[in-house]
Amino acid sequence: MKSCATIFILFFLISTPSLIAQQNYNVDGQTYTLKTEVEGPLTLLWNTFDGNYRYFLKQNVEVVELKNTKVDGNYQEEYKVVLAEKTKGSGIDTESLKFNLSSLHNYFVEYNQKIDPNFTDEKTNTNIQLRLGGFAGVLNSVFTNNINDALHPVVGVDFEIFEEVKLKRHALVFRFKQTFESSDHKYSASQLSLNYRFKFVKTSKFDAFVNCKLASFTYSTKEITYVIETNPPMIINETNSGSDFNAPITFGIGADYKVGKNYITFNYNDIVGLNVENNGNFPIDFTVGYKFSL
Repeated sequence: MKSCATIFILFFLISTPSLIAQQNYNVDGQTYTLKTEVEGPLTLLWNTFDGNYRYFLKQNVEVVELKNTKVDGNYQEEYKVVLAEKTKGSGIDTESLKFNLSSLHNYFVEYNQKIDPNFTDEKTNTNIQLRLGGFAGVLNSVFTNNINDALHPVVGVDFEIFEEVKLKRHALVFRFKQTFESSDHKYSASQLSLNYRFKFVKTSKFDAFVNCKLASFTYSTKEITYVIETNPPMIINETNSGSDFNAPITFGIGADYKVGKNYITFNYNDIVGLNVENNGNFPIDFTVGYKFSL
């Protein structure tokens, strides 16, 4: 039942459409489809174009893009000049204002509240992001009876969900992983797991993270060989299969590197575990993959 619930949650997340309203605006002769982040006397609009965030200010009928161009390695921070002009007399400082959705959101809300006592921030300050990708690699199944330390090929799919504004360093990942048997270890497994990731490095091009596998449902098949002491001895091969649901609490590390709109991914999985027993071998579980932004 627990595994079915996990699958249902995954299906629900994939199937849920974006609820953010969008509208077309003409800016300097170009038409842009923009989302409304803050609506009031000073309205904040935004969207992503070619994987880059772009922000716009709307005051009355005028729409102006907020820019932060880079010249000779230095950001020009033009957006601060524009906002200082548009909010002149409000007393709101732009010096510490950052060029991201969260910081701009708070600035626009503060200004609107100052000049309009009836203004309320009706929009929840969230920006849910989804990524879907596939991966392949090798592992030596250190949490099984792999006495020969054999390597297994593995493939799988990751579905990642995270909030880009307030919780941008945190993510939940639903992972399906298929482990294939090797000639030296007749073991294969299909696993669906729930993972938490903390991104200790978070930039526009590169993320590095710690991954914790919180729960997993595994269906495995393994071949057992034993000898019956007869004359002559009989070698018996038996195939056993079954399922298991547990909370392994295993830890790994990984990185995502942005290429265009999408990401190349690298993971070193299941290095150590709290609720599972290592067979004594050094853990080998490396995967590489490609992830799409949805």
